[in-house]
Amino acid sequence: MSHSNQPGRKEVGSIPRVLISADRSSSGKTTISMGLMAALVSKGYKVQPFKVALDYIDPSYHTEITGRFCRNLDGYLMDEHGILDVYTHACETGGGADIAIIEGVRGLFEGFESLSDLGSTAQIAKILKCPVVFVINARSITRSAAALISGYKNFDPDVEIAGVILNNIGGRRHAQKAKEAIEYYTGVPVIGIIPRDPSMQISMRHLGLMPALEGRRRLGDGGFENRLHGIEEIINKGIDVDRFLEIAGSASPLTVQENSIFSPDASADYPRPKIGVALDEAFNFYYRDNIDLLELAGAEIVYFSPVNDPSLPDVDGLYIGGGYPELFAAGLEANESMRTAIREASAAGMPIYAECGGLMYLTEKISTGVPGKGTYHDASMPESTYSMVGALPGHTIMGQTRVVSYNIGTLEKDCLIGKKGNSFKGHEFHHSEIREIPDNAEFAITLSRGTGIKGDRDGLIVNNTLGSYAHLHGVAYRELAGSLVEAARKFKESGASL
Repeated sequence: MSHSNQPGRKEVGSIPRVLISADRSSSGKTTISMGLMAALVSKGYKVQPFKVALDYIDPSYHTEITGRFCRNLDGYLMDEHGILDVYTHACETGGGADIAIIEGVRGLFEGFESLSDLGSTAQIAKILKCPVVFVINARSITRSAAALISGYKNFDPDVEIAGVILNNIGGRRHAQKAKEAIEYYTGVPVIGIIPRDPSMQISMRHLGLMPALEGRRRLGDGGFENRLHGIEEIINKGIDVDRFLEIAGSASPLTVQENSIFSPDASADYPRPKIGVALDEAFNFYYRDNIDLLELAGAEIVYFSPVNDPSLPDVDGLYIGGGYPELFAAGLEANESMRTAIREASAAGMPIYAECGGLMYLTEKISTGVPGKGTYHDASMPESTYSMVGALPGHTIMGQTRVVSYNIGTLEKDCLIGKKGNSFKGHEFHHSEIREIPDNAEFAITLSRGTGIKGDRDGLIVNNTLGSYAHLHGVAYRELAGSLVEAARKFKESGASL
């Protein structure tokens, strides 16, 4: 039944959309997604990218390629209303998109639970009524590819598998047999055949698990563009782009609630506090929706670089996101004037919110290359210890642990991210731990799921500075943006000087 005429709901325009998924990770969907985005952008399309789940790195490449901020969609953290709001807001900004391309995560049906699609790519496909183009790593298989598609197609008939792209094809005969079998046994068209080609390994894995900002810096603009252009050529030769567009155009219109999460906050009329957001090669893990929500709540965003800028800009609060401070620890240590400025801002009571990499930067020191314990994705990291800001107590040690998990937390006290009793679902991804924390240290968060900083505690607090391993998304935890802006506004109105 259509809901477009029901009170409080509106029909979203029929923007073509398609979801690219696979049976598992490492099937090539990231590189193929990148190539398709690039091919369509070169044809003049305004492509709005999305990524299922909470990854930061794939979205950084999508943003770089399309010129539109990639958005994350997570069915475990976000409710259906939130997912639809994120999708609609992204497609409508910047003059509107011509097509939306959503890259899935892991296998199509992998999610939070074994007996439901919660948190899976399939869940997002159903919420967004989105046809799926399925990527198969067809190395060493032909007829078996048909069985694979048949199984996925029949597992959940509410997920529409509308096309197949065969990746890692060895030759003409290999391609012909696999294509013929899939189309004969399943009725699903094969719209692309990608040959086995080392140049298709451009993705962030080829670049060493680094975000696009750092990838472009290391490769240089010319190297980055050349690699991307090579993939675009392979995609244009191997994929029927017109057929891909037809599949995207077959998506049904969506209906969403009119009271969007992204509606401007009335408090935005108050004096606008300035929030400094750390953005450089060391700190660039941000959900773009968080930045949008801060602005909608009344903040003016001012970007700064803890690596390169000599001091802080004139701001009323700081947001230091995640990233790889361990890889740039020498540069962060060398910028003593910035470290001093942040430490003094913290002592003056400026609200400072730091997530993961930002938390690490705010501790007293970071040690890398610890012997016998492994290091994080870069075996060349030297064994060394670097002085950091020291606004929070503790010694960050790299390579001691690996945590990749959702977390669930409750605020134990009023703080700059919300009121006591507020609960959230978030995510943590880190290869570090923090030691030498005093016994009397204050924590704002108790976790019922997750690792945190110490035991079940997260959200280390000193003055009005809070650092946590938890990454929060403002659509999942809706108090985040308003609370941060209000804390910055109070600091601004207090007239505190730095």
